[in-house]
Amino acid sequence: MKKAVLVFILFSFSTLTFAQEKPIAQAEYVKMLYGLDKDFSGRTAVVEALRKRGIDFVVTDGLRSLTRSKGRNDDELKRAFEEAGRRKISGVVAKPLSEKEAAAVIEQARKKTLEAVEEMPDFVVKQQIQRSAAYAGTGNYRNLDKLVVAVSYRASGEEEYKVLSLNGAIQTNPESKRDYAQAGGTSSTGEFVSVLATIFRPESDTRFEYVDSDVIRGRKTLMFDFGIEKDKAKQLITSSAASTVSTIAGMRGRIWIDSETYRVLRIDSEATDIPETFPVRSAKRLIDYDWTTISGEKYLLPLVSDVRLTHRESKNIFETRNVIRFKDYQKYGTEVTIVAEDNAPVQEEKP
Repeated sequence: MKKAVLVFILFSFSTLTFAQEKPIAQAEYVKMLYGLDKDFSGRTAVVEALRKRGIDFVVTDGLRSLTRSKGRNDDELKRAFEEAGRRKISGVVAKPLSEKEAAAVIEQARKKTLEAVEEMPDFVVKQQIQRSAAYAGTGNYRNLDKLVVAVSYRASGEEEYKVLSLNGAIQTNPESKRDYAQAGGTSSTGEFVSVLATIFRPESDTRFEYVDSDVIRGRKTLMFDFGIEKDKAKQLITSSAASTVSTIAGMRGRIWIDSETYRVLRIDSEATDIPETFPVRSAKRLIDYDWTTISGEKYLLPLVSDVRLTHRESKNIFETRNVIRFKDYQKYGTEVTIVAEDNAPVQEEKP
């Protein structure tokens, strides 16, 4: 498979009724999975049952494996199962929010997020990026390469990317292509504030709908689905596999809002309204945020990002995956250096 060159860039800046049913027992869940194996059209009902009823058993590796195999490695099903498992461990019970309460949470999150965007400092950070690819739908990813990238972020919203190493080879030649997008393969930008700003700025006219509760790194959160029309989201997707072509897409997904601080701890988004003739068929991104200290002040910044693009190449459909880990946030102007662990080998993922 020849490597596709894909760029995923984001432009800078009802009340839910819960069925009063018992949590799903393990035997019932296994029966649901075997039902999906015969008729996958019931996937949505299984996901909704996991979110509304929860589970009364502990998630194990065996059940994860069964969920992947019988659930056709469906991302939403896997996430709903893991969310139910976290609620089981933490004892969090899904509590319905009224329409008024849900709207109040969103307004608090909007206020806190946009304030944080304005107060973002200048900083540098190191990205460890493992890039892999698979035939779409198999989940059997084969490692392509590993990058270490230095990112300089300015409070004005500017982001500068420089490749420090490629597969362990330090990039010292000033004539070499050091810009992230020019390194080939799949790349992404905008994880720091652009995605958050797009979701919450008033002019985006984002639609929000309360879904459920969850626990993220020990913090109780409220989950909301969101959607933004193409002309408001203005997501830019560029494919350079054969020739360079671009399109503008909308955005939908889910956010996890800390129930105490009203800050977003996770975003799970995907592009919408991609033209049928465009080489990239889907573009998804999951970003986890966590608190980090820069010059003695704490900021909520990306911890890890998982970017997946599905694209056509000849008669085949492939999925590329970038797992990006953000390391060593420091004040702007600090030199970003390579250490031994940056080039440690990463095991290939098997379904």
